[in-house]
Amino acid sequence: QLASYDGTIFHRNIKGFMIQGGDPTNTGKGGTSIWGKKFNDEIRESLKHNARGMLSMANSGPNTNGSQFFITYGKQPHLNGLYTIFGKVIHGFEVLDIMEKTQTGP
Repeated sequence: QLASYDGTIFHRNIKGFMIQGGDPTNTGKGGTSIWGKKFNDEIRESLKHNARGMLSMANSGPNTNGSQFFITYGKQPHLNGLYTIFGKVIHGFEVLDIMEKTQTGP
């Protein structure tokens, strides 16, 4: 059975920064790659966290990518060179707006 994001939640949501999801345990602490282990960063100098809607792998340090990912709510240049960018939002920014405004936690 292939891994999927079905039934997973966005477990971290920080207004003005990013929203994070992709943990199949829904705890914010889990998730392995489709290879069953962590995988190396794929940093490209030409790709920057320079816009709203950049899609990147979340990690806990160099070469620790699993299944978690995040979407930026704005420019985040301090993330450049640290997180693998693999996509960007091109449609549906109104959904990202709603996500950013959603209340979280106590």
